[in-house]
Amino acid sequence: MFLGTYEPRLDDKGRLILPAKFRDEMAGGIVITRGQEHCLYAFARDEFENIHAQLRQAPLTSKQARDYMRVFLSGATDEVPDRQGRVTIPAILRKYAGLERDLAVIGSGSKIEIWAAAAWEDYLADQEQAYAEITEEVVPGL
Repeated sequence: MFLGTYEPRLDDKGRLILPAKFRDEMAGGIVITRGQEHCLYAFARDEFENIHAQLRQAPLTSKQARDYMRVFLSGATDEVPDRQGRVTIPAILRKYAGLERDLAVIGSGSKIEIWAAAAWEDYLADQEQAYAEITEEVVPGL
């Protein structure tokens, strides 16, 4: 499970050094793709295969499913972290997420999210009040 917030930087070659706590789970491979709210999602390869299997269950007749799969899968790239735990984020994905130098990498349970640091700060500031007001309808029994 991925937890926490980290603030790494992209190097000049567009590489991200994965937080040390995430490396073991990502050592077998990582799939990075477009996320929602203009961040990137990064999945361990096994988790991505599970998600892909679920996506394949959607009916081909559903335009919404086709649209989602096109955006989600067309930006996907698979990487294997090097010995220093670095992965390259392709230019098309860096552009989509507005990534420059300063990043926020957050653990989000079964995936990690990669944000431009300023975008993450803005998102979090916008969501803090709503988070404080969340009811049990979102998380039953909590």
